[in-house]
Amino acid sequence: MSEAETIHVADVSEGIGGDATAEPGSPVELPVVDVLTGRSFITGKSGSGKSNTASVVIENLLDSGFPVLIVDTDGEYYGLKEEYEILHAGADDECDIVVSPEHAEKIAALALEQNVPIILDVSGYLEEDTANELLLEVVKQLFAKEKRMKKPFLLVIEECHEYIPEGGGMDETGKMLIKVGKRGRKHGLGIVGISQRPADVKKDFITQCDWLCWHRLTWDNDTKVVGRILGSKYASAVEDLGDGEAFLMTDWDESIRRIQFHRKETFDAGATPGLDDFERPELKSVSSDLVGELESISEEKERRESEIADLKQELEKKDRRIDDLERELEEARDLSNMADQFAQALLGKAEAPYRGGGPPAASAGRPAGDGDDGDDADQSVLKSYDEAVAATERDAAESAADGGSEADSASGTRGPESAPDAVDNDSDAPVSGDAEPLTPDAAAESASGPPDDVDPVTRDDVAESALRFDDAIELGTREAVIEELRSRIEALPELSRGMLRHYRREGASDPVAAHIDAGGDGDSGHAYSRHRPIRRAGLIRHAGRGHYAYAVPDLVREAYADRLDEAQVDEIVRAVETVFVPPAELSYPPDADPADVGEPPAGEAADRSGEDRTERTAAADGDDSLAADDRTAADLDRDAAAAHAADADEDEATADAGLSDAARRFAERSER
Repeated sequence: MSEAETIHVADVSEGIGGDATAEPGSPVELPVVDVLTGRSFITGKSGSGKSNTASVVIENLLDSGFPVLIVDTDGEYYGLKEEYEILHAGADDECDIVVSPEHAEKIAALALEQNVPIILDVSGYLEEDTANELLLEVVKQLFAKEKRMKKPFLLVIEECHEYIPEGGGMDETGKMLIKVGKRGRKHGLGIVGISQRPADVKKDFITQCDWLCWHRLTWDNDTKVVGRILGSKYASAVEDLGDGEAFLMTDWDESIRRIQFHRKETFDAGATPGLDDFERPELKSVSSDLVGELESISEEKERRESEIADLKQELEKKDRRIDDLERELEEARDLSNMADQFAQALLGKAEAPYRGGGPPAASAGRPAGDGDDGDDADQSVLKSYDEAVAATERDAAESAADGGSEADSASGTRGPESAPDAVDNDSDAPVSGDAEPLTPDAAAESASGPPDDVDPVTRDDVAESALRFDDAIELGTREAVIEELRSRIEALPELSRGMLRHYRREGASDPVAAHIDAGGDGDSGHAYSRHRPIRRAGLIRHAGRGHYAYAVPDLVREAYADRLDEAQVDEIVRAVETVFVPPAELSYPPDADPADVGEPPAGEAADRSGEDRTERTAAADGDDSLAADDRTAADLDRDAAAAHAADADEDEATADAGLSDAARRFAERSER
C-alpha cells in the first residue's frame, strides 16, 4: 500500500464553510493510511446521511482490498453483501453464522490474518450483556494481535454513544474502545465512531479524532458542540445542511470543507421504508470454509455445554444419593445407640448377683446367686464383678489387721470406711443403712468370687436381649419403655428416689442440695453415695460444674430415636413418673414449689422421718468414729472430692465404652 493512496468519497459543495481554493464539484479524497489507522467521528441527526457516509468510505476501502470490521447495532450494513464477499456474523438467522464471545479470537484472526471483512451484527442479541461481552472480547483480540502484526485495519462502531457516553457509567467495553482511540494508531488499528448525538459522546474521544464529519444537526446541545469545535458560524450553518452534505474537518491538511458525499452503491438496508415494495437483492455468500471454522467453535461450545449439563445432572443424582445414605446412616446410629443403651441397662440387671454392696435384707445371709432373682431389682447400685472382688478382699484384709473389726462389722458397729451411707471410693457403691450387715460366711463367699453353680451372663446374651427390646420399641410397644424406666426407678433406695424428685423439680442441681431436699443431711459423702444409683441408672446426666440434670424425658426421646412429638414424650414421662412422684405433684409442672403441691402421704412422711432418724444416728456414730480415727473435716472433703472425680471419670468411661459387639450385630441384622 502506497502512503499517497487515496479514496474518492465526496465533492466540494457550495455555501458557508466551502473550500475557497476549489471549485464546487471538485473531488474530495481521503488518504487511505490516515483513514485506516486514524481516529474519526461521523455525526448527524437521523436521515442526514451519516450511515451513507460510513458505507461510502467502507465501499472504497473494500474496492482497494482493505478489510474492515463493522459493529452494526441496527442491522443495516448487510446490504454490502450485494457487491462484496463479507462475513455477516451475529445472532439472527439472516446472519451467515451465529456467534458468541467464544468466537472472538477466531473472528479477530479471520479479519487480520485472512483479510476477511466482517459485519458484527449485535442487533439480534436479546441480552445486552452478551452483545457487550462479544464486542469487548473481539476488540481485545484485535488490539492484542495488532500489537504484533502492525497491520493497518479499521474498526467501525455504530451508535458509539452507547459504549462511550459523556455522562459516565462507562463499562469495560467503553474503556477498551477509549484505549483503542488513544493507543491503537501506533499499532495500526484505527477506529470510526458514528452517533446522531454528539452531545452524548465522551468529549475525550471526539477531541482526539484526526478527521470529523458533521452532518445536519438541529438540537441546541449538539450545535453547541459544533460551535466549540468548529466555530460559531458553523454552529448555525450545520442546521441547514442537506442530505449527505457535511462539514469535513481533517488534521492532515488542517482544513474545514463543506462537501457532498456520494451515494452508496450497495443496497441501502438502513433506508426508511416507503410505500414502494421492498425488494431485497441477491446477496453474496462467503466461503463455506470460513463458516465451517466458526461452526466448529459453536459445535465445540454446544458439546461442552451438553457435557456440563450431563455432569450437573449426574452430580445432582450423587448428591441425592449421598443425602439418602446420610439419612440412613443417621437412623442406623440412632437405633444402634438405642440398642446400646438398653443393652447396658439389661447387662447391669443381669450382672446384679455379682455386684458388691450385699443382698437386700430379705436375702441376707444367703450366698449370692441362689436363684432369688426377685431380689436383684432391689440392688441400689450396680457394680462390676472385678470391683466387687477387689473391694471385698481389701475390706477383709483390713478387718484381719484390725483384730476386732470383724466382730464390729457383724454386729453392725462400723468404722469410718464402712459407716452407714458412707462413700466407698474404691468400689463406688454406697452401703445402705437399711440393709443387714454381711455375716462372716457371706463376706468370705463374696470375697472368693461368684458361686460355681451360677452361669455368668455374657455381653452377647445381653446384646441379644437389647435387640429384642429394640424390636419391641420399633413396633411401637409403649409399655416396654415405661416398664424399663419404671424398673430402674423402683430399684432405687427411697432416699435416692427423693433425690430424683428434687432433680425433676429443679431440672439441674447438685447432689448435696438434692440430698438435703430429699431428707438427708449436708454431708457430701452421704450425698454422693445416694446420688450414684440415680446417675448409674441414667436417670440424670452430668450437666457440668458438678451439676446434674433430670434425664427421663431424654431417655424416652432416645428410645424412639426422636420420632415422637413433645406431647407423646410428656405422656410417656408422666406414666413413668407415677412410681416416684405423688399424684398431687404430677399435676404440677416439674419446677413447681414443693409448698404448692401439699404434704406427701402419711406413709411416705413416716418413712422419711424414720429414715432421717436412722441417718442422724448413723451420722452421730460416724462422728464418733471419725473422732476415734483422728479424721478431720478436711479428710471428709477430700474423700467427697475424690468420689466426685471418680463419678466424672466413670461417666466418661461409660460414655466411651458402649457395646460395640451389640452395635455391630444390630447393624448386620438391619442390613439383612
